[in-house]
Amino acid sequence: MISLLIDTSTSNLTVSIINDQEVIYIYQETILSDMSSKLLPIIDNGLKELDLKLENIDKIFVVNGPGSFTGIRVGVTVAKTIAWALKKDITPLSSLELMATTNTSKKYIVPMIDARRNNVFAGIYDNNLNCIKGDKLISCDELSNLNDDYEFVSYDNIAGVIKPNIDVLKIINKHINDKGINPHNLNPNYLKLTEAEENKLKND
Repeated sequence: MISLLIDTSTSNLTVSIINDQEVIYIYQETILSDMSSKLLPIIDNGLKELDLKLENIDKIFVVNGPGSFTGIRVGVTVAKTIAWALKKDITPLSSLELMATTNTSKKYIVPMIDARRNNVFAGIYDNNLNCIKGDKLISCDELSNLNDDYEFVSYDNIAGVIKPNIDVLKIINKHINDKGINPHNLNPNYLKLTEAEENKLKND
């Protein structure tokens, strides 16, 4: 089974192609702008390197949040387009759960994404990716009382955290049998209102 994974939820773009129990292609790069024009060529180049075609993809995984509003929209839109063309369902993944695949000796792992104003998107997972506390928008102060059993990971420059070193195969194995979603029904999981929505509420 050939699987495609797309993560554009942060500036650290990840595209991976997996053949059963082997990661046969992975592209990871920090992209600060114009991700929308780069994503499809990266996927196309990966398929060409492997002498595969789009039609060879059996399963599509996409990170649909939380994270960058723009980034999430890019990944979800591309995944939906590919899925529609191939008449496939999509399996959504959490950006925080993907970050939680980072190997650690600690009992729990706390992936975080900076959400500004002293807030982060965060969740708590164990080393088997069991969700101990679900992904949510939370104040940094609420995480300050966690002890040494917890490893904090983030791509952002947050004091006391390590950079993620994701294990694509680990999250694929966990979700390989998940029932997919019709691409027309897949929505981003922002976990917070957009700035425009917040401003509208203030003005109403």
